[in-house]
Amino acid sequence: MIVLLIALLLVLFLLPNVWARWVLARHSRGRDDYPGTGAELADHLLRRLGIEGVKVELTEQGDHYDPETRRVRLSREHYEGRSLTAVTVAAHEVGHAIQHHEGYAPLIARARMVGVAQRAEKLGALLMMAAPFLFVLTRLPGGLAIVIAAAVISFGTAALVHLVTLPVEFDASFQRALPLLKEYVPPYDMPGARHVLAACAFTYVAASLASILNLGRWLVILRR
Repeated sequence: MIVLLIALLLVLFLLPNVWARWVLARHSRGRDDYPGTGAELADHLLRRLGIEGVKVELTEQGDHYDPETRRVRLSREHYEGRSLTAVTVAAHEVGHAIQHHEGYAPLIARARMVGVAQRAEKLGALLMMAAPFLFVLTRLPGGLAIVIAAAVISFGTAALVHLVTLPVEFDASFQRALPLLKEYVPPYDMPGARHVLAACAFTYVAASLASILNLGRWLVILRR
């Protein structure tokens, strides 16, 4: 039963990530009929929408929008690529820039929480590992439970950020990027564009599941 449960959890964790990678790869073939690269489309959209101060940059850290520096960052294959995946991913990241420009509350909340969550997750891992040793050293009644509760709260903060991220990603994909892409992508490519946009959002579903599984893993270890 335990083995079956573990297998099910692994499938739930892996499937969104595997599916997202497959979709992105499927539509990454170069297209001579596209007028520009992902970076060129992103820059064009920002200028057309009147979003000033946002720049498009090449990155090695994965596609993302940085609200602190106001940068749309694209990986090389999407920055230089002239494919359905490249232009769709670029439009998705511009979608985040639009959210920021319009003061979209969930994006602002996520930006504020990310730094806190990263520190909390590191603290949570440290507390989880230190809990048994602290209990042995202090022998305080309930001491171990307090430390474990603090660690759970720390990991829970990270999980909360991922949950807040999901509506942000789906909004960037389907409320912001999709209407823009309908003006630039041929109608016969739109089903593929929708799949790519869904893949962009579902990478964060995998991250959310990973965060929850990480918390569960530590709880199982400490119960032994």
